Amino acid sequence: MSQTRRSFISHSAGALSAMACLTGCSNNSLRSDNNPYPKALDPQAFQKVIEGKKTKLYTLKNNKGMRVSFTNYGARVVSILAPDRKGQFCDVVTGFPTLDEYISCPEPFHGPIVGPVGNRIASGKFNIDGVTYQLPINNGVNHLHGGPKGFHHQAWDVVDVGDQFIHLHILSKDGELGYPGNLHVDLRYELSHKNEIILSYRARTDKKTVVNLTWHPFFNLAGEGNTINDHRLMINADRFTPVDKTLIPLGRHDSVTGTPFDFRTAKAIGRDLHKQKDCIQLQHGAGYDHNWVLNNSKGKGLNLAARVEEPTSGRALEVYTQEPGLQFYGGNFFDGKTKGKNGQAHIYRGAMALETQQFPDSINQKGFSDIILNPGEEYKTQSIYAFSTIS
Repeated sequence: MSQTRRSFISHSAGALSAMACLTGCSNNSLRSDNNPYPKALDPQAFQKVIEGKKTKLYTLKNNKGMRVSFTNYGARVVSILAPDRKGQFCDVVTGFPTLDEYISCPEPFHGPIVGPVGNRIASGKFNIDGVTYQLPINNGVNHLHGGPKGFHHQAWDVVDVGDQFIHLHILSKDGELGYPGNLHVDLRYELSHKNEIILSYRARTDKKTVVNLTWHPFFNLAGEGNTINDHRLMINADRFTPVDKTLIPLGRHDSVTGTPFDFRTAKAIGRDLHKQKDCIQLQHGAGYDHNWVLNNSKGKGLNLAARVEEPTSGRALEVYTQEPGLQFYGGNFFDGKTKGKNGQAHIYRGAMALETQQFPDSINQKGFSDIILNPGEEYKTQSIYAFSTIS
């Protein structure tokens, strides 16, 4: 990817092209007769004041017709309208039509940036320079995704916004969420004319701390209400990190060869799930909820992490990242009790997360990636989610 894409420099938006009418997607119930897109989200439904900060809905557009909507509550994506092989649009991330539903949903990770540390920290404890820090426990016996009041449950400041980008900022004060240091985080989303969503992260601190940010959309390239088991997934990884029954890594990198975790050649996500009855790792995750050790991750450039294809619609998604790991979660804990933007239930294994990251519990694991950020240093990383179609 070009150096320009790795910067915070904005790009001017082109004209929005007219597209064919939407058909063949579970979002059809939201389409008006003369609009090629699902019914637009109501901006007023995302306007609130949370701890003194106003929240709004922001929509980015490119000249290919893609539209991506965000709210600064959790710096979260709430809609991605992507075309299929016939140029027909569908919303490919799960979510809700109102901010109140995001706030109250028992699954709080529909679309946000999670942090200061994404994924799990064993027992919520870590040690830096002889000082032990205790974080809130919110996932069994462990700390997950910054805790119950992590970045996903806070209103971010909007620094700047244009037709194709939004720049957000958040400050985690020293001791807030249990983490040391005044941590300043800047995030830029950009929608390119190549149908790429480019995420650029930066962070700095005044006290040694830990940082591992990731983006947490739940994708379904066929739209809400469909299974992901027929999606074909490739993960560019020869190894993964096996976990204990609380999903904390065992401290090693195992080969995927001969296991259900081998996605080096694309296969249907559901193909090997029947092996769960005999595979202890699938049992621990109730399916796939593991970190893959990405190939070609020693350099600082953007590497291909994963590719997903949905055969019926022809939609495809590629994930590129500078991070060494990818958490693939297969929607194992959705139970159909909540309904999304199109009135469809969030069904069991009805969406997936592809989270670019440092390895889970890295701060407590010897030989894992380093997530410590020192004063005077800058945390800086980028990931790209690129949408396309197959014939």
